[in-house]
Amino acid sequence: MDLGKERASMVEHQLRRRGIADSRVLTAMGEVPREAFVPEEQKRNAYVDGALPLSHGQTISQPLMVAMSLEALRLIGDETVLEIGAGSGYQAAVLSKLAKKVYAIEIIPDLVRNARLALDSLSIDNVEIICADGRKGWPDGAPYDGIVVAAAAEEVPPALIEQLKDGGRLVIPVGGKWGQSLQTLQKRGDKLESEELCRCVFVPLVYGS
Repeated sequence: MDLGKERASMVEHQLRRRGIADSRVLTAMGEVPREAFVPEEQKRNAYVDGALPLSHGQTISQPLMVAMSLEALRLIGDETVLEIGAGSGYQAAVLSKLAKKVYAIEIIPDLVRNARLALDSLSIDNVEIICADGRKGWPDGAPYDGIVVAAAAEEVPPALIEQLKDGGRLVIPVGGKWGQSLQTLQKRGDKLESEELCRCVFVPLVYGS
């Protein structure tokens, strides 16, 4: 199996032909090897059109969901971005090519270790993977130009809104276990402008004690 060809086919058929138009997002997803972020037994499935299982009941998101979320951030390259629910580290790796600095929060220590190893194997040095409760964001890097959440919350955590820069964009799946709305929220002073991107199903956001 030629994974490079599989990756190029994923970009063309799963992303571009389904409406992903941001050339920077398409290029980044064509460059990052998704197989580096999936369990060994899943490498042959690295470019399937769907989510893939990780340990601890977590998943690596469907490529289309990653592309849609990152396109909605409207990044130009000089931003500081916060990711909640780093999981395998794949989305953070794509973000590393789209933003200046990425802070990625993951609450499960095993996934943090694996994500760091995968990022190191690709010599990605502008991503910091942090083991913490994503509901609290990461104040040390705030304010953020963009925040992307890769797990579903029944409501938007207030800390994320507080840590978002004025004019910044927050992309998050909102809803219950069996179905959510992927939303973009843009901060305008003390108001949030919202837009629904699509219906979706993400794993629930794991809370700390």
